Amino acid sequence: MAIGSGKVALVPTDTAYALVADAFTPAAAVRLRTLRGMAERAPLSVFIPGIPTLTALSAEVAPEVLALAKEFWPGALTLIVPAGESLAWDLGDTQGSVALRMPAHPIALELLSETGPLVQSGAFRVGEKPLVAPSALVNRFGSEVAVYLAAGKQKPEKTLSTVIDASALSAPGNKLKVVREGAINLSDIYRVVPHERFA
Repeated sequence: MAIGSGKVALVPTDTAYALVADAFTPAAAVRLRTLRGMAERAPLSVFIPGIPTLTALSAEVAPEVLALAKEFWPGALTLIVPAGESLAWDLGDTQGSVALRMPAHPIALELLSETGPLVQSGAFRVGEKPLVAPSALVNRFGSEVAVYLAAGKQKPEKTLSTVIDASALSAPGNKLKVVREGAINLSDIYRVVPHERFA
């Protein structure tokens, strides 16, 4: 498979198309960043196939994090958690954290079930607008992307995931932080974890 050999693939998700590569191959992460025009140490987030992988990749899963994952995964919620110390990967300048999401798209989930965690970033170059037409994506990236996976019946949208930072919860008095409000409204987030638990 192309991903296993360190190449970049394009996959549909519930929010938009994404570029993905093997999370445990440093050269693949470099290739993905180069393709997008990202800075050399720009942090990359990770798609995972399920909640057990969240537990495996995180140094600690706070009750609030688990509650949010159970409510909104698969879906448009990215959770930033403290990274496990034994991870043999390099996601860039993440300050010891890792941003994880389980996307709600059958094609992406099928791929993740076969590959395990994949580093990911939006399918657009820095400074360009996201595209949703497969033909436009092929024109944009050409042979630089090894595999293009069709979306099937569930078409991606031009939306972003909501991002919650829980990487500092282990310290006394620390709270969750909203990094970005995206497809999931904060009112829905606060229904699961009270507003008071956020900075």
